[in-house]
Amino acid sequence: MMVELVILKYLKEHLGVPVYLEEKGVMNGEFVLFEKTSSSKINQISSATFAFQSYAESMYGAARLNEKVKETVERMIELDFFASIKLNSDYNFTDTESKRYRYQAVYDVTF
Repeated sequence: MMVELVILKYLKEHLGVPVYLEEKGVMNGEFVLFEKTSSSKINQISSATFAFQSYAESMYGAARLNEKVKETVERMIELDFFASIKLNSDYNFTDTESKRYRYQAVYDVTF
């Protein structure tokens, strides 16, 4: 199974806000977008870097959702599918073009 689908299913079941792999028209309120930014495979062990973007109507809301996303992503380690989930970085990533508040958490994942 594709790692993106495993993550999408888990987040949809545990996060409590809409989760998407891509934007779908006008999107408002709290939601999370995520994407794989890179991947590799060595000796049949796959790894990838994912960026999780938490959107909200306020800076505080985006920061709070980011913390919830980090807690949920780190709990994915309970699935046998994953060998390692490590926070690379997280930061304010407000979209100045669309003027939407967002935070971004970047994870290195081995599966």
